[in-house]
Amino acid sequence: MTMDEPAPRPAGPAAEEPAAKTPEPSGVDLARVALRAAREQARARGDAAQQKKQARRGGLRSGARADGRDPMAFGAAINRLITERGWETPAAVGGVMGRWPQIVGEDVAKHCAPETYDEGERTLVVRCDSTAWATNLRLLAPTLVARLNEDLGHGSVKLIKVNGPSGPPRRYGPLRAPGSTGPGDTYG
Repeated sequence: MTMDEPAPRPAGPAAEEPAAKTPEPSGVDLARVALRAAREQARARGDAAQQKKQARRGGLRSGARADGRDPMAFGAAINRLITERGWETPAAVGGVMGRWPQIVGEDVAKHCAPETYDEGERTLVVRCDSTAWATNLRLLAPTLVARLNEDLGHGSVKLIKVNGPSGPPRRYGPLRAPGSTGPGDTYG
């Protein structure tokens, strides 16, 4: 037998026993194992209860990562609200009403102003201060619709309804001259 060869093992019951016997767990070791198991069960119950509370409150608490409840810039908040509510087209038309002089020109803007926008019919109603300007704007309406759709998106405005000036309210009574309808050229 050389030094490189391992020593032969005896056969029989002694061969079945391991070379180093592991000691059986003592009471302290069993207590540690039981404590670890109890902690894991408590943690699992606590996690489940926490998830139920968060679900009732409306989601996770804000923490290190960004979520929908974090503060944001005012402009970003407004844009998010507009997108969530589907107000893109009415908001864009409102912007057009604010930029009316840049879109139609200063001369036309002095005499004609947008009044309302009907989203269902996609109609913009414009009021002019005289019948001459109303006629002029009716002639410019197709060009103006194309310019608005270019600015707002295709199909945002299908029709521009041009209204002339509104006359004074009709008054009936004993001191009113019969047949008088209002001031000549500027009455609608």
